[in-house]
Amino acid sequence: MSLRISQQQLESYLWGAATLLRGTIDAGDYKQFIFPLLFYKRLCDVFDEETQTALKESGGDTAFAAYPENHRFQVPLAAHWREVRKAAKNVGAALQSAMRDIETANPDKLYGIFGDAQWTNKDRLSDSMLRDLVEHFSSLELTVANLPEDELGNGYEYLIKKFADDSGHTAAEFYTNRTVVHLMTEMLEPQPGESIYDPTCGSGGMLLSCITHLRRQGKEWRNVRLYGQERNLMTSSIARMNCFLHGIEDFRIERGDTLSEPKFVESDRLQRFDVVLANPPYSIKQWDRDAFAADPWGRNLYGTPPQGRADYAFWQHIQCSLAPKTGRCAILFPHGVLFRQEEAEMRRKLIEADAIECVLGLGPNLFYNSPMEACVVICRTAKPKARKGRILLINAVNEVTRERAQSFLTDDHIERIVKAYEKFKDEPGFTRVATLEEIRAKDGNLSIPLYVASVATNGGTNANTAEADKPDLPAALNGWLESSARIRKSLETLLKTSNG
Repeated sequence: MSLRISQQQLESYLWGAATLLRGTIDAGDYKQFIFPLLFYKRLCDVFDEETQTALKESGGDTAFAAYPENHRFQVPLAAHWREVRKAAKNVGAALQSAMRDIETANPDKLYGIFGDAQWTNKDRLSDSMLRDLVEHFSSLELTVANLPEDELGNGYEYLIKKFADDSGHTAAEFYTNRTVVHLMTEMLEPQPGESIYDPTCGSGGMLLSCITHLRRQGKEWRNVRLYGQERNLMTSSIARMNCFLHGIEDFRIERGDTLSEPKFVESDRLQRFDVVLANPPYSIKQWDRDAFAADPWGRNLYGTPPQGRADYAFWQHIQCSLAPKTGRCAILFPHGVLFRQEEAEMRRKLIEADAIECVLGLGPNLFYNSPMEACVVICRTAKPKARKGRILLINAVNEVTRERAQSFLTDDHIERIVKAYEKFKDEPGFTRVATLEEIRAKDGNLSIPLYVASVATNGGTNANTAEADKPDLPAALNGWLESSARIRKSLETLLKTSNG
């Protein structure tokens, strides 16, 4: 008998599992136990559901029902959930053994998917606690009839966000604000049949956003190919589980450091993709700058970034990963990439290559657990003729809503920004189309306040008026940077003349 599980019921079921772990392990570690258990339970329940369907079709032929062809994944009898449920002691060992057996039975799809959690560490996870967890998960049947894939996927996303909220500073590499991801997806307009790549994919949210986008529009999504790379083993496993739980088959999530060991390569160059979405870890200091300076994949196209900030290493990796005609990317960065002096030469080269199509400034607190303002840079390998030699700058710093200590973009914010991007025209106080000549005159500085002045609206009654009256710190800073750059150039000229 099918019992449909509501979204609310699913959410309390999933979070209920996490609360069983409270007080014994760190909130940041919940995910490495909860996600594998959820995935394992779903595999077994769907396997049973498929068995029942095959039995009905064959008039009760058990041999037929066991055929591998009747199942998406194989679940060996001894590794089934109901067997683990019988374990009274050494529950962690029973779980670990069952998960390994399932991985072994599905080597092409599930190898290593359950991650490397320490199930057998009884100091952290006692038998009684694991029995409670197993019983908690046993309380609902996670069949497709009870819980279709898109609904389970939503529940999974809910849990990812809850873990990010609960685990503080470790959240950023695991989770990107979903409303920002939605905006980036809308701007890039992924199409059926395209390849989509995220070089720092975390739990896979950006890749899945593209599938959700196509589903919402009623377009074909099953022929879209997803590719992601993630440095952290557990997070890469979670991204793979996330794809499977959303009903997606055609994907490759690889584990490894994208800068030192890119996994998507074809002979002597990087594989190229139609769409790239990314939120690289910002300004990381621990990276191999020397190796990048002599990069075998030619990713130091525009130069080698400073040791203290790898942002432009990721940016150049992404540029080299774009398909020649259809390639487009949206990258979420801290604002510093637009004006920092130490990266000025690389930025100028990117501008001269006419790679940048749009620079979008977002409001504060949209990076997870950070008050920093974020920007989205959109690049395109083959810009439409009307956009060549031009960059659209959008000042959307006020397009943000804050509720319960969370900042997010509403549908109206997203729609306004996407429409402005599509129009590619000047709108006072909001957008500006700058020519490359103009940007050159500002020494390649892309700081948005240099091009888009904030304006007060409604005769000064708008809430933004106070903001507009404040001295604009970024603009002042950029003015100072510009003038210092001019002075430096004048001095260089003077010195050359006097030495000549």
